[in-house]
Amino acid sequence: MHRKSTISIRVATAQDRPQIAAVVNAAFAIEKFLVGPRTDEDQLTRMMQKGLFLLARDSAGNLLASVYVEVRGSRGYLGMLAVDPSHQGQGLGRIMVEAAENSCRNQGCASMDLTTLNLRPELPPFYRKLGYEETGIEEFRPSRPFREPVECHCIVMSKAL
Repeated sequence: MHRKSTISIRVATAQDRPQIAAVVNAAFAIEKFLVGPRTDEDQLTRMMQKGLFLLARDSAGNLLASVYVEVRGSRGYLGMLAVDPSHQGQGLGRIMVEAAENSCRNQGCASMDLTTLNLRPELPPFYRKLGYEETGIEEFRPSRPFREPVECHCIVMSKAL
């Protein structure tokens, strides 16, 4: 388990975009079913116009994890949760989800939503442990092409805050 006292969490600024892209792309490299990197600075810029990224840094200032947070009326949304692969399995994912939930709770949200791909079967059990339940499915609209034809959809999960 990662010690909370050794990390600090803050809202990202435009200057953080290159590091966010690097961590997200490293964490999502497992998604070999899609062509190319998960994100780039242009996409992050567009996302930061609608929501924000929370960053976890260690005492030396290294970026360990990030998560996207957006307020959608009374509901919060978290996405693009990424933990640097060399720091996975230490509880940072849970810490970042809690930070995202607190951010939305503090902005008046009553619930939190997220989506994950059916091609990542390890993710729903992780989110279930954090109190999320499957609430539906949505069409997946990829921003990059599939390597080969595959059936893919989003699993919507939600939690009351």
